[in-house]
Amino acid sequence: MTRLILTTSDSGGGCLKVACPDDVVIPLELLLCWGRLPSEATLAKQLAAPSPQETAALPTWLSAASRRYRDEIRSKGLGLIDLCATYDLVELWVDPSPNAQLNLIWLLSLFRAHGEAAARLSLRQVDFIIGGKSADELAEMRPSAVGITGDHLETADFAWQAWRGSNPQGWFNLLAEDLSGLPQLRRTVLGLLEELPWRQTGLGATEMRILQFISKGNESPKDVFRPFPGEEMETTQRVFGFWELGELLDGLARCRAPAVAGLGEGPFTLEMHEDRERHRRYYESRLSLTPLGEAILVRKDDFSRHNPVHRWWGGTELTNDRLWRWDPENRTLVAP
Repeated sequence: MTRLILTTSDSGGGCLKVACPDDVVIPLELLLCWGRLPSEATLAKQLAAPSPQETAALPTWLSAASRRYRDEIRSKGLGLIDLCATYDLVELWVDPSPNAQLNLIWLLSLFRAHGEAAARLSLRQVDFIIGGKSADELAEMRPSAVGITGDHLETADFAWQAWRGSNPQGWFNLLAEDLSGLPQLRRTVLGLLEELPWRQTGLGATEMRILQFISKGNESPKDVFRPFPGEEMETTQRVFGFWELGELLDGLARCRAPAVAGLGEGPFTLEMHEDRERHRRYYESRLSLTPLGEAILVRKDDFSRHNPVHRWWGGTELTNDRLWRWDPENRTLVAP
């Protein structure tokens, strides 16, 4: 029986296509942990039916599928949910990373209104990055599949609406709920709360780790993108990827009162990486902490006291006047 496999990264999709050659594999990875969230209408368009015209752009969900299946699905004019309803079995292979978990709750929230398609879903939740395994390893491991029930759909929808909320209170309240049906969700909830500005420093967990890493003599920007040795959070739990880490480093170094000195080029964009000379200057930079960075690292100063803050955390717009914070010692949310 041919399965339809949905997974949460292009790299994972590539591995699964080799490990499961008789199945249809579609990777779907939207960036939901960074920046302003797209509207529900915009997100729904990501799963829409493709245009029958071959020259028309493919929707996000279909662009990474194998050409054979892209052409077949285009000819039938099916959106992702309609496609799922044509298979007896649809498996979700989901990475444990926070962004993958956000993709999971978004998808399940959407499927909640489509009972026929939702009844075909099962979840293979793993505790490793799928794209980091070989096809042979995936074929041997084959994690157990759990059928998706109404409870799963309700939990996912509740969590997704909380992430979209205009403040973090609903997301924080998830810590008091039974989230065991989605086994990586509780860790994701906590990991994302830790990325709120901390009560004493005004910086989130990843920014604080960057400062700590530089303080230990790791001077090259390349060091920032490697897993931090000795950190409690493993790579599977890292909230942000390559491009987001680069923007965070920019934010620490290219601001009114920098916490990091020595970054010789920027901003951290695709254009910078495509310019050989700018790329060289960036990665030959020698980073160090400024006096402000050193004071923040030992919890004696606050980044937001010296710099404007404006960024999005889920559906919450964070500014200096509306700065929701996280108290990491007591694991509590601090309202503005």
